[in-house]
Formats: sequence, structure tokens, C-alpha cells
Amino acid sequence: MNFAADNELVLHVPDPAAAQSEQVMSPVARITTLVLSIALVACSTKPETPGTPATSEGPSAAATAIPYGANPSAGGTFVHDGVTLYYESYGEGEPLLVIHGNGGSIGTMAAQVAHFSRTYKVIAMDSRDHGRSSDSPGALTYEVMTDDLAALLDHLKVGPAYVLGWSDGGIEALLLGMRHPAKVKMIAAGAANLNPSDRALYPATLKLLGEMLASVPDSVRATAQGKRELKVMGMMAKEPNIAPAMLEKIRAPTLVMVADQDLIRIDHTLDIFEHLALGQLAVFPNATHMIIVDDPATLNGTVERFFATPFSRPKDRVADMMASYAKLLAALPK
Repeated sequence: MNFAADNELVLHVPDPAAAQSEQVMSPVARITTLVLSIALVACSTKPETPGTPATSEGPSAAATAIPYGANPSAGGTFVHDGVTLYYESYGEGEPLLVIHGNGGSIGTMAAQVAHFSRTYKVIAMDSRDHGRSSDSPGALTYEVMTDDLAALLDHLKVGPAYVLGWSDGGIEALLLGMRHPAKVKMIAAGAANLNPSDRALYPATLKLLGEMLASVPDSVRATAQGKRELKVMGMMAKEPNIAPAMLEKIRAPTLVMVADQDLIRIDHTLDIFEHLALGQLAVFPNATHMIIVDDPATLNGTVERFFATPFSRPKDRVADMMASYAKLLAALPK
């Protein structure tokens, strides 16, 4: 789940006059684009220096200088299932697939693309019915979008890949581990939900989604852009429908993440974690669903450490704790 606008493809503040001339842009898209643009401009005020840790101020200078999501020199297209899909790749090294959220695009994950392209070959794609990818004739589902991602890795002849997805991208990251396990090396899935009910989403989240769907005026609903928006947003009201037991199919080490003030229930995220054979859990303090923009340094650093560290976790929480406690006592001054 994510409420970024399809229109937000390049990291710049939209021209108000140009925005007014966009007759097909719904109020939802206009409001969301404005909010994201303000956040991204604010985040770009303190660029990080190469070779130094990123700060919590936001994306680096590189993230604002490169038009992620609208960069033909790094982009390409391919056709899968009759849909033309747009992707970009950056950096060298092992492949790392970055997956954006609902209504988003490559550009909404700019801070992640910029950070990880320093040490990985980062691959990001606009999902079907999103961004610069074409519209699809059939129903939009998380499973279909996940299969598009698998086709992208086949097209580029890379894999298995590290996978980082946030919001709807987190759902697709988990599904990639279930449906295409041979293509996945490690997974970092953030703010993902397994169903669209109040067992997974807070009441305020469901209220917001309903208001967004209802706010699209009839004059916009009949346009190509309006139909796209309704198709993309409407999917969140009906999907996903993943049984927690299905998560047990994932064999790749998986980091499950959520913010403590997220749109996704923390107890639902805990349920996801507890159904993973090789899972770790991270809850980001004092953060919201938009941590990817608000505090990318914390998110990126957590994922980077997970990907770079051989996977392990205590096999017996009591025995392992006591073993560590014994080491602590032995190391105390005599």
C-alpha cells in the first residue's frame, strides 16, 4: 500500500500552471504529487558527502541530480504478457531489485536506488499501469506484477537477486520469494500486508483509502488517467489475499520491516515475521509509512546491513541468551 502519484516521475516541484492544464489529473493525484514534491525538495536540502554516512535529512545530492524514473540513458523497455514495461538500472555488482509502491514509480524510490547503486547493480521498474509502463487490458493483481518482475530478471539475464520492496513493493517482494524462489537471494520487505482488512490495516488507513476512491470525480473517471488511477487504487481495496501459511514457502532470508506509525498494523507485520522460516524483524521508531523519503538513511542502512551480513538468528532464545550472558560474566573484570 502506498499513496504516491503516477505523475511523480522526476524529483522536481511540478509547475502549478502545467498542473492546472492537466485536465485528467484527479484531485487525489494533485494532492499526493504536491505532498511528495514538498517532501522531496525538503529532503534534498542537505546532501550527503560521498564516503560519509547518510543523514536522516533525506536523499543524497545524487538522488536529486539524476532524474530517476525519467532517465533514458539508464532506461529500457521490454514486453511481457502483452504489456510494455519500463525499467532503469544503475551501478555495478550483484543485482538488487528495487520495487516501488502503489501509484508510485521508479522515481519514488530514488533515495534507495541512489544509495544501493554504490555497491550493487540496482534494477528498478515501473509496474504495469504505473509510471512509464503501459496499461494492461486485464485485472491488476499483485501476482501479475510479481511475474512481471521475474520476467524482467529473465530479460536482463540476472539473478538470483537481492530484493527490496516497500508497501505494495513489499508485497511483491514476498510473492517473488513464493512464486519464483530461484530468482531471489535475500528479501527486504517493508510495510507489506497480506490482506486488505482491518486485521492488517488500521481503521484510519481504510478510511483514507475509501475517501481517495470516492474523491475521484465522474469527469475524471471516464478519462484514461482516471481509469488508471481507479484501477491501481481499487486493487488495494480488494487485494492482496495471501494466506499466512503461504509465507512458509519462502526459503530466502527475509527481513520484514514496518514503521511504528505505519499504515500497516504492527501485529500484522509480526504475524508475517512469525510465518517465515528464515525471518528477521525491524520496527522503525518514530517513523511513518513514508520513511523511504522521511528517513532513508535509517531504512537503507538497516537493509544494507541485512544484505551484507551472513544470515543467522538465535535457534533457542533461552539457551542462546544464557550463552551470551555467560560470555558477558566471563569478560567482567575480576
